[in-house]
Amino acid sequence: MLAIAGAMGLALGFIGIYGVIAYGAAQRTREIGIRLALGARTSELLRMVVRDGVVLAAVGIAAGLMTAVAVTRLMSSLLFGVSPLDPLSYTAVTSVVMAVAMLATYLPARRATRGNPIEALRHA
Repeated sequence: MLAIAGAMGLALGFIGIYGVIAYGAAQRTREIGIRLALGARTSELLRMVVRDGVVLAAVGIAAGLMTAVAVTRLMSSLLFGVSPLDPLSYTAVTSVVMAVAMLATYLPARRATRGNPIEALRHA
């Protein structure tokens, strides 16, 4: 049951990050179109949008880790077979959440850079 709840939380996090980054990329359509028209490489634009999303995710992960460490006393009675500050658990969860965040930022970034720059400028 806890694995299902964790998977649902991860899926909701993925959808939330994807939505925020997709909205941000849609708002920056004109900027991306101008950059493409002026000769920016697609890889540079992908890196720019993904970097913004990863920075956002890193801030969220840092806040989550600080909160998790702060509430370890309250949660220690609910943990069985794992210490409250288990480095393997923290590393694994952080890695999975960062990988999901990178995928969630890459998809809208790729979609934003695939378009025709003239259409992007005309549409925005």
